Amino acid sequence: MAANYDYYQMLGIQKGASEDEIKSAYRQKAKKFHPDVFSTASDSEKKNAEEQFKKINHAYQILSDPQKRAAYDQYGDENGPSFRSGSNGGGAGGFGGFGGFDDIFSNIFSSFSGGGRQRNAFAPRRGDDITVNVVVDFMESYFGVEKEIKITRSENCKDCNGTGAKGGTAFSTCKRCGGKGTVTFKQNTMFGQIMQEAVCPDCKGKGRIITDTCKTCGGKGNTRNMRVMNVKIPAGIDNGQTITYSNEGESGDNGGPNGNVVVIISVKPHPLYKRRGNDIYFEVPISFSKAALGGEIDIPTPTGKMTYKLPEETQTGTVFRVKNKGFKYINKELYGDILFTLIVQTPQKLSKSQREILEKLESSMGNNQDEKARKFKEYLK
Repeated sequence: MAANYDYYQMLGIQKGASEDEIKSAYRQKAKKFHPDVFSTASDSEKKNAEEQFKKINHAYQILSDPQKRAAYDQYGDENGPSFRSGSNGGGAGGFGGFGGFDDIFSNIFSSFSGGGRQRNAFAPRRGDDITVNVVVDFMESYFGVEKEIKITRSENCKDCNGTGAKGGTAFSTCKRCGGKGTVTFKQNTMFGQIMQEAVCPDCKGKGRIITDTCKTCGGKGNTRNMRVMNVKIPAGIDNGQTITYSNEGESGDNGGPNGNVVVIISVKPHPLYKRRGNDIYFEVPISFSKAALGGEIDIPTPTGKMTYKLPEETQTGTVFRVKNKGFKYINKELYGDILFTLIVQTPQKLSKSQREILEKLESSMGNNQDEKARKFKEYLK
């Protein structure tokens, strides 16, 4: 039957949480209340942690099972609609001392499966990932750069090799379970007596008892340490892209692999350049005389100044392309392009002689106007 607490609230998630969110929340909660964390705590603290740990595992078992979760969401009970008792104290099928068919079959299945769901809490689990944000400027993202980052992570204790026991050897095989981590017990059901497995209460599924706790880690098997990493950021990296370093994250539980370090790249904006895909865009201001006459102009590129020859009668807003001067494609020997837009500048603060020259030019233009200007004049008639 359903427990007398909210499964979602127990894991600290919303009702519409995704599978990944449920799994992540479970890992965090289970890690917080794991029995190993409270190995040196008082009896009352141990008991409270053990109860919380059981509730967390039960909540996860239900919410990670699509059918049970759907039943819980609809009926408030992972077993679906409850069989309510009548005047004889029994259910609709007369099972007064049982929680219904689902509970019975669930227990039977558990016995045949070896109590696998209970053992999952103590099985090897991968460590959590560590996320680090690294900021680079625009030119560093163009050429690539190496950055130094600092992370703090849990690592297997070197003094006890992650066992939690002094010297890595101060433990003995659990006498109750014989080192298996599980114990078998009999359970009476309406179908008779069945055998069922559960996590050993003495060793908490470890199969061994620590006789002398490691002083370095306090029996936890891991310590928090600061590490310096060199992050190689490749040429062409873009804002929001990530670099993953496998097995460099938090240490795993129960012999599980380490998590990863995930580096998220943030690129500072450039005062001139704009990036779109692997191309670079910017504007180039020129005089109207240069636009009309054409000729050579200098333009900036990430690799240095280059000369570009403009054709005559270039209009403002015209876009020109310089191939293979943009960003490099990561893991490919390909490059984007540079696209620059010409913006014709109107001269300001003209001298008297300059004004006279422009007035003569304007009056001499006459019919020497482009098609757009001629069509526009037609609307003025």
